[in-house]
Amino acid sequence: MDVDAAVAALSSSSTAAALAGGGGAAQPGPSAAKRARPQGPAKKAMPLRYEACDVKDLGVLIAEMLMELVRINDEAFPLRDGQLTRFHSRAPPGISVRDYLNRLIVHATLSPPILLSMVYYIDRLCALYHPFTITSLTVHRFLITAATVASKGLSDSFWTNNTYARVGGVSVRELALLELEFLGRLEWRIVPKPEVLVDYYRSLVERSEVYELEREPRPSGQS
Repeated sequence: MDVDAAVAALSSSSTAAALAGGGGAAQPGPSAAKRARPQGPAKKAMPLRYEACDVKDLGVLIAEMLMELVRINDEAFPLRDGQLTRFHSRAPPGISVRDYLNRLIVHATLSPPILLSMVYYIDRLCALYHPFTITSLTVHRFLITAATVASKGLSDSFWTNNTYARVGGVSVRELALLELEFLGRLEWRIVPKPEVLVDYYRSLVERSEVYELEREPRPSGQS
């Protein structure tokens, strides 16, 4: 399945059903359903272009989405014999998803395109590798592997595997095995189209209770 087919297969309706707890494993999707929200404090405005957003704000949005997926999938898909993948840990790591992702952002210098590509990889991996889901046992290993692969695929400059392994808390050998498994499962297609990243960015912001997109500028001459 190519990138276009994988993205098309993850339609807004299937994603909304997954996040509601039905159907298959919950996935973020580029068109996640908006939530009905009561009026509350003013939200923080996010720039219209994802390239201009603060990586820490984007990290908060992604961590919130990941924690929701973990909650849903831990309840819906309890671990059974024969369902282990290389991304499974024996037990949930002691660091929270939010703190772990922030550690990667700071120490592995992850940019907005890299972060959004990591979200895109969730859908790709779930579509092409059915035993994989985002759970408390897989999310940390997925994140360090996705960060490593996206950095190498999208950035002109990136760190060595020694650095990514140290930051992610895994051995260099284990990271190399995770990276090879990851690339194979994604059929080595790791560079999403720019418009796909735009869709993921807008979806993350629109489903947030804390952030909102800036308003589109009005054409000159209109009040």
